[in-house]
Amino acid sequence: MSFYSIRQLSEEDIIQILDMAELFEQRPNRDSLQGKVVATLFFEPSTRTRLSFETAVNRLGGRVIGFSDAKMSSTSKGESLKDTLLMVSNYADLIIMRHHLEGAAKYASEVAKVPIINAGDGANQHPSQTMLDLYSIRKTQGKLRDLRVAMVGDLKYGRTVHSLIEGLSFFNPRFDFIAPPQLALPREYLDFCNEHNIPYHEHDQLTSDVLSQCDIIYMTRVQRERFTDEEDYEAAKNAFVLDNSLLQQVKPNMKILHPLPRVHEIATEVDDTPYAYYFTQALNGLFVREALICKALNIDPHA
Repeated sequence: MSFYSIRQLSEEDIIQILDMAELFEQRPNRDSLQGKVVATLFFEPSTRTRLSFETAVNRLGGRVIGFSDAKMSSTSKGESLKDTLLMVSNYADLIIMRHHLEGAAKYASEVAKVPIINAGDGANQHPSQTMLDLYSIRKTQGKLRDLRVAMVGDLKYGRTVHSLIEGLSFFNPRFDFIAPPQLALPREYLDFCNEHNIPYHEHDQLTSDVLSQCDIIYMTRVQRERFTDEEDYEAAKNAFVLDNSLLQQVKPNMKILHPLPRVHEIATEVDDTPYAYYFTQALNGLFVREALICKALNIDPHA
């Protein structure tokens, strides 16, 4: 089974994967992938996603091949994505791919002879990040249903935000979308909320009044690589900074998530508060990605 979009999953699928991830958190080292080879093809830079996927494969007893820079592959010689996928399919049982083009992962799932897991395709989707976000939310809040979630920062290009909106849509959320006008959430995701009767408010200021009502604050960085104009980036990069002054009235169990890397958008003083969860969130990615790999290869984690 290829996994290229959160839209492929039902509520039951999501719960099943999260329950599998709990099993891997209890015992991450297994022999589930003994004799399997997994290819990691990263046409865009990555630290957390690539390393957590590769760690997941190693902890499950598999082997990893691939590249972390497109310049190290034959695409630098002009080889097409299709040819690369067909070639790598000869060597691997599963391909994990990050690509700068939106829709590349779905295309890969139609071309490759082995399952594909999307590790991010442009500004479109980042479904494995969504699953670890859902795992982190359930773990910290004790539930997924009936939560109020603030999404802050780059909501225009933030693929993690786009995927998480869809992933939470099964669980009766309420959203606060907080972004500068030039980085506001695209219309298609507002339409998605309307179609699914999901209440939301849009804000162009980051205020303690809004944050005090939220169960989760989901921060994102302004992504330099998504801007074609450097002046536009400079104007937007420090639009919102979360610091301790904005956390004075928050709920006791509120948690701050961030897909990382962090740049300027969360002050380092926040790291020492009980609300900061983003580094543990990254650790949760290991267990979730172990579950996704096993699901893609139809491997029973109980075995």
